[in-house]
Amino acid sequence: MSAISYHLPVLSLRFVPVWRRNLLVWRKLAVASVIGNIAEPMITLLAFGYGLGSLLQQIEGVPYIEFLASGSICMSVMMAASFESLYSAFSRMHVQKTWDALLNTPLELDDIVLAEMLWAASKAMISGVAILLVLFVLGIGLHPTTLLVPPLLLMTGICFAAIALIINAIAKAYDFFTYYFTLVLTPMIFLSGVYYPIAQLPTWLQSLAGVLPLGAAVRLVRPLLLGRAPEDPIRDLTILAAYTAVGFYVATVLTRRRLLK
Repeated sequence: MSAISYHLPVLSLRFVPVWRRNLLVWRKLAVASVIGNIAEPMITLLAFGYGLGSLLQQIEGVPYIEFLASGSICMSVMMAASFESLYSAFSRMHVQKTWDALLNTPLELDDIVLAEMLWAASKAMISGVAILLVLFVLGIGLHPTTLLVPPLLLMTGICFAAIALIINAIAKAYDFFTYYFTLVLTPMIFLSGVYYPIAQLPTWLQSLAGVLPLGAAVRLVRPLLLGRAPEDPIRDLTILAAYTAVGFYVATVLTRRRLLK
């Protein structure tokens, strides 16, 4: 394999037509897609928020349903971005051969990977905003600071899309993605303060939770939905940016090695 496969991704605006192409295809099923993406987190929020919330009146000084809402919206964005960067991107790359067709145009593979990452993040943010609107109806997040949440949801989506594209680049079949969801994303949900404060965890797990991207997203979004400022936004933004940069680079390199042999 030529060493050129390891050069940094070349970024350009050539990704825009690919992003737009994915948008136009998605528009045909937009309503069903958004409903599908928000159904599970909303069921979780209502079931746990009101069910368990009737037993746990408050956590960290706030009603449990409000505590859970901020974690659920971050979890939803993570799952939506991951699903799009895995199942949908794999279909376009391997099954439908859409990527092969795009590579016969004046596009580079780096443009396609960038477009897939940004499209997955955009789609995930749309789902996150839809959940946010439902939270408003429930009387949650009605603070000026909530205006800062959508950009953070987009950044979270970009981060998890970049990571998922690594798995997409090495997967041989759809079944491979089950390992990622089961062994990576699911444990991350329980270690990132979505359902309960990480202070309840053993010290060594708290240290691990402190550097997880979902945990960083929750620490940024939760205070904003409660009308507060995040405790250490620079640290958490840096965590998300670092995972995004490394994830995008590794995903690009592995995708080159797979498709440009």
